[in-house]
Amino acid sequence: MPKDNKQKIKLLYLMEVLRQETDEQHPMSTNQICKRLGEQGISCERRTVGMDMKVLNDYGYEIMTKMVGHEKAYYIDDRSFSVPEIKILMDAVQAAKFITPGKSAALIEKLAALGGSHQAEILKGNIVCFDTRKHTNEMIFYNVQALEDAIRERKKASFLYFDLNENKEKVYRREAERYIVDPLALVYNEDFYYLISYNVKHEAITTYRVDRMERVQVEDEPVCPQAIVEGADIHEYTSQVFKMYNGVPQEVTLEFEDNLIGAVYDRFGEDVNITRVGKKKCSVTVTIQDSPVFRGWVHQFEKKMKVISVQ
Repeated sequence: MPKDNKQKIKLLYLMEVLRQETDEQHPMSTNQICKRLGEQGISCERRTVGMDMKVLNDYGYEIMTKMVGHEKAYYIDDRSFSVPEIKILMDAVQAAKFITPGKSAALIEKLAALGGSHQAEILKGNIVCFDTRKHTNEMIFYNVQALEDAIRERKKASFLYFDLNENKEKVYRREAERYIVDPLALVYNEDFYYLISYNVKHEAITTYRVDRMERVQVEDEPVCPQAIVEGADIHEYTSQVFKMYNGVPQEVTLEFEDNLIGAVYDRFGEDVNITRVGKKKCSVTVTIQDSPVFRGWVHQFEKKMKVISVQ
């Protein structure tokens, strides 16, 4: 790049250096800034650094200053994400089963970079390897992108859908005939990513696992009017299916011992009303979708929980 052109991007490069290499514990002195710019063929004098920082501050970038010895130093402290927020996101990626090992590593690298070079190494060094059985469908990100496009544009989506046999080989449903659906929403629930869609043929809501899809594409045909109507109540549907199990909706009252209060909150949310019915017993009335899964959840607590009434 010609020298004159490099001078034109001086402020851009200066901002990038400050973002990536500085924080309150690692400010960059005037001499260090001049040296870094010089390494890129960008001339910089000590007397102009302060003026450059003022220009950046005038445009809202908020460059902080502090004295390091007898020299003024600069750093960026306000970032889009705080270090604890980035750490939570990195742990979520590491724990998510539907993200393949390769994609997990790439995402973690990008997230760590949001904290700047100094914090990035600390964050990556603190990653705990969960005992998570990662899936192997590398197309998951492309699937999500295509489905998000279809949902946003209110267009039908199509894909191949498969299961795995005992040899980990793909077995395509419908003899590899494409599914064509009216997509409503994408939902992440208990380690899996699901597409919620409207099935025109059966006039019902259906769900599909995104990691079991291949060759997802957006169709030219718009979703049917009924899909738009069903989409308006999608939050209620997802609450019933993913939070309260699949089956016939029913209102049940559960009675349980005190040490299961946490389990009830975990399953039904902290907005449910738990009532004290005895010295060491409580009850709660919730709307669930009755199914073997729900009954199995209750049964696991043996005599500590029981269904009192069903309506």
